[in-house]
Amino acid sequence: MSSVAKVVRSARGLLLRGSFKQAATQLRADISTGPQQQHGTFYEFRTYDIKPDHLSAFLKLTDDNIQLRTAHSELVGYWTVEHGGLNQVFHIWKYDSYAQRTAVRAALAKDHDWMSKYISKMMPMLNSQDSEVNYLVPWCKLGKPPKQGVYELVSFQMKPGGPAVWGPAFQAAINTHDSPGYAQLIGVFHSEFGDLNKVNVVWWYESPDKRAEMRHRAHGDARVVAAVRESVTYLVSQNNKLLIPTAFSPLN
Repeated sequence: MSSVAKVVRSARGLLLRGSFKQAATQLRADISTGPQQQHGTFYEFRTYDIKPDHLSAFLKLTDDNIQLRTAHSELVGYWTVEHGGLNQVFHIWKYDSYAQRTAVRAALAKDHDWMSKYISKMMPMLNSQDSEVNYLVPWCKLGKPPKQGVYELVSFQMKPGGPAVWGPAFQAAINTHDSPGYAQLIGVFHSEFGDLNKVNVVWWYESPDKRAEMRHRAHGDARVVAAVRESVTYLVSQNNKLLIPTAFSPLN
């Protein structure tokens, strides 16, 4: 029996004994709480849709000027999307606080070189931009790849309720892929601004063909199958993107 089901059964018992207020308080507290963030560090996920005939020029312009941007805050990784979104780039920026991000954005707006050499030339190449704030889940640390390879961004839209409801099952599913070496985990992130109840998982593989091979092996592992079956009961939808690191990406 799941932890939520046990809580619900206990609450029903209290209700039958006439302790409505006590039951409601217990149910609300047990379902809504869980492992909490212990620090203010967050990660901004930015996705840009580039005009198809400008992608090469956009990447060269960014490569030539990225140092102007990284002088202000830390770049975690920068990728082009190979599958799952055509003519897209995806990048992750790290901030220690919202105050830091506000200060960085203000400084960038006043940075003449950044605005004239990059922003003024880059903006006409874009179709759209998207920004999402994420925190690393409490049980995960940001990993590093052993060597150059490819990445996969898997975005899971979970049912409402938060990690206190679906967290243990989701963690178990992640561990059955990571621990046996079917994929190397870079990070598990929980959305704060953007689509709520969304989990973004970044994996590393040696190559796209190696990913296909390891996925085939994982699908034959009874531990993986059991863990996934449990976690998908909380799943609404899923989106996968194959990411190719740029030459200037710290994660490459």
